[in-house]
Amino acid sequence: MTNDRRPTLREGTTYDSPNYRWFAARHPRFLYVDRVVVAEAARGRGLAGLLYDDLLDQARRAGDPVLTCEIDLDPPNPASWTFHERRGFREVGRQAVQGGTKQVSLQVLPVSAG
Repeated sequence: MTNDRRPTLREGTTYDSPNYRWFAARHPRFLYVDRVVVAEAARGRGLAGLLYDDLLDQARRAGDPVLTCEIDLDPPNPASWTFHERRGFREVGRQAVQGGTKQVSLQVLPVSAG
């Protein structure tokens, strides 16, 4: 499986991302959200929330215990931080990537059965 336009990846996927590998080393089962972007003109309409609702439903049906993602800290992405915080994500780690030129917050959201 490759990451050709899929916003998520599962454990066991061959994907050369240090953030994905970080989660893979710590979680035997997870759904990883990668590179969701909403066009500036479409922001504020709830599209990202709808996508995440769908991803949570997908994770529940599959029995995934957590939904995972990373948020850029340096350079900062405050809109992403606010969005994920409101949805209940919590930081479980940080790491420097891209030769130390970027730092990310590694986030999880427990997936409830209901």
